[in-house]
Amino acid sequence: MIFCVEDDDAVRDLMIYTLNTAGFEAKGFSCSEDLFEALQSEMPQLIMLDIMLPGEDGLSILRKLRRQQGQKEIPVIMATAKGTEYDKVIGLDLGADDYLAKPFGMMEMVSRVKAVLRRTSPKEKREKLKVGNLELHLDTYHVYVNGERILLTLKEYQLLRTFMEAPGRVFTRDQLLEMVWGTDYTGETRTVDVHIGTLRTKLGVCGDYIETVRGVGYRMEGVI
Repeated sequence: MIFCVEDDDAVRDLMIYTLNTAGFEAKGFSCSEDLFEALQSEMPQLIMLDIMLPGEDGLSILRKLRRQQGQKEIPVIMATAKGTEYDKVIGLDLGADDYLAKPFGMMEMVSRVKAVLRRTSPKEKREKLKVGNLELHLDTYHVYVNGERILLTLKEYQLLRTFMEAPGRVFTRDQLLEMVWGTDYTGETRTVDVHIGTLRTKLGVCGDYIETVRGVGYRMEGVI
């Protein structure tokens, strides 16, 4: 079940119709009150959450979800107005799994939903991660590009593993600092940019898999 929180009736109905056509079950809500009432009796696989809502906005709703035991693990895709980079960054920092800039295409929405569900579903223990011509071996910490081993520092390895474990997900610089350097790190976010630059260089032809999302952060794309 996918919950769609959108106050525009026409847009919400189209989202539900498209998701149903794609094989998902979906329900729609126009405000936070209706959403949280539904969450008392049913736990969705994912929530599509518009930021601009009457009354309580989407960012406030996301904060509540991430604080609630039993709800904080629900994947959330935020819908943001085109060009509002601040909302994207705040949403990702609060724990959103992805975002869509409005107006978005329905097929893009379905693609993002499938991608988020793939990477948030329970995974069996894996020995290696693979994206395109790039391989990361979890047991030996070895990294290979086109079958040739390359040497990385520990931070570069941790950055790469973070990206490869969630291809397509956008990470803000603050998120990467916390995940790789730890919550006690007091340096600047520029540290992330420097390490990304050296990592791209070492990855050679696979360096382009790490994309810069302007005004937000980084993500890994590529053929999985």
